Amino acid sequence: MSDLHTHYPVVVIGGGQAGLAMSAQLKARGIAHIVLEKNTIAHSWKTQRWDAFCLVTPNWQCKLPGFLYAGSDPHGFMLRDEIVRYIEDFARHIDAPVREGVAVTRLRRSGRGFMLETTAGEIAADNVVLAVSGYHVPKVLPFADRLDASIMQIHSSAYRNPDQLPPGEILVVGSGQSGCQIAEDLHLAGRKVHLAVGSAPRCPRFYRGRDAVDWLDDLGQYDLPVDKHSLKEGVRKNANHYLTGRDGGRDIDLRKFALEGTKLYGRLKDGRGTRLQLGDDLQVNLDNADRVYNGICRMIDEHIARNRIAAPETPHYEPVWTPAAVPTELDLAASGITSIIWTTGFRSDWSWVDLPMFDGTGYPTHKRGVTSVDGAYVIGLPWLYTWGSGRFVGIGRDAEFVADHIEARSSASHAGTYQAAPREQYAAREAV
Repeated sequence: MSDLHTHYPVVVIGGGQAGLAMSAQLKARGIAHIVLEKNTIAHSWKTQRWDAFCLVTPNWQCKLPGFLYAGSDPHGFMLRDEIVRYIEDFARHIDAPVREGVAVTRLRRSGRGFMLETTAGEIAADNVVLAVSGYHVPKVLPFADRLDASIMQIHSSAYRNPDQLPPGEILVVGSGQSGCQIAEDLHLAGRKVHLAVGSAPRCPRFYRGRDAVDWLDDLGQYDLPVDKHSLKEGVRKNANHYLTGRDGGRDIDLRKFALEGTKLYGRLKDGRGTRLQLGDDLQVNLDNADRVYNGICRMIDEHIARNRIAAPETPHYEPVWTPAAVPTELDLAASGITSIIWTTGFRSDWSWVDLPMFDGTGYPTHKRGVTSVDGAYVIGLPWLYTWGSGRFVGIGRDAEFVADHIEARSSASHAGTYQAAPREQYAAREAV
């Protein structure tokens, strides 16, 4: 089995920022473990983001355990390749025991522990941490295969730059973070864009003299536990607010896009051949996004007033464009559309996890990452515990909580079976 052992006190599955944060916290406690990554460290950042991708949260929020952003632009927004370097540098900094190219094909119970079937053989574990996010399989609308073969179709995870698309106009389906930023990328490149707008909310980039993220951090929004949110666990299904860090950061205003030539439509409902059916909800979707935007502004206003903070006045958003007659049908051929980019998200695939730890929707049942199966944990999911859980700013805290739970479980178990290894023994094991 190469250099892998047949047993570990903890196996962490996934070598992205969540798995590495988990490794850092386990190392700090002297708990022997291995991190299994089926591809390479930070694989999804390398392969599922376009060339001009950048963070939408400022660099100062990059707070992996003991490895804060140390660059010269804390209020800037790292580009894709800089993000990859940050994660890879973190892995080197903590000397993470990562084994790349090892995929876990099945995870099952074995006594009080677990058995992992991997591409490198079977591995037993006392504890397992699933740090594989919830974005596993690119999702498109079910009628995609009924569209005319002459139309190029790609998912957002495969989009790299405008040059990979054929000449002609482009339909972007979905107005979440990826959809709006890809539409902007195409628009800035001079391509004619059509955008099917969904219900995602938006957020101001800068407001009253600061980045809105700075204000929201002061307000404790990234620390708000899911059980204190008005939607409770329902917030996990919410789309992220759209804005951009490109060129130093700015709002994304779809109404402004329309003034500049982007064609906006309501939600895409159905299609066959070259003809699509669209909803009549464009006005509602734009209004709701603006309502959330101005609601955030009001929250910041109240915080400023309550704390008597000196901050410049900034007007709330007023629509710069209103749709007139919005078509509910679109002929791709007649409109000159030659390609579609599906920015419709991902679905989860936990089929390889043979553990009774999922609810009726296939979501892992957990509290702060501690699942309903003793010894099995999840980390890195959006709103695992707070809004910051799916971001660099909150992942370390979640990993710390899970590591504490693993340590307590080990201490309470039979001596010699689940006991955390001494630091000297840990170092010796991981030196092989």
